Amino acid sequence: MKTVTIDIRPLADTMGDFAKAWKGGKASAPHISFESPELLFKMLSGKRWELINAMTGAGAMSIREAARRVERDVKAVHGDVAALLNAGLLSKTDDGMIVFPYDAIHVDFMLKAA
Repeated sequence: MKTVTIDIRPLADTMGDFAKAWKGGKASAPHISFESPELLFKMLSGKRWELINAMTGAGAMSIREAARRVERDVKAVHGDVAALLNAGLLSKTDDGMIVFPYDAIHVDFMLKAA
């Protein structure tokens, strides 16, 4: 099973991991990181979580198929897909289909008193 971890980490930590992997170090498991809880929750609104959930493990599909799966308007889903593509959460195949290339999502962060 291919799992992605979504977490909250400073950009410097994320770039440090990237630099290690680039220099030939062991690549870590797939991560999608956000710098703050606010950015995470802004990007992954309820409707976008629903879309990601419907696409998890489903393979490549058209935006129309994704909209059908979440029972939403194609235009609204198109807007969410564009945002998720820009954030690196979704990918496009060579033939223009969209894909969330993971079978599972692990969300890892802690909120604590300031």
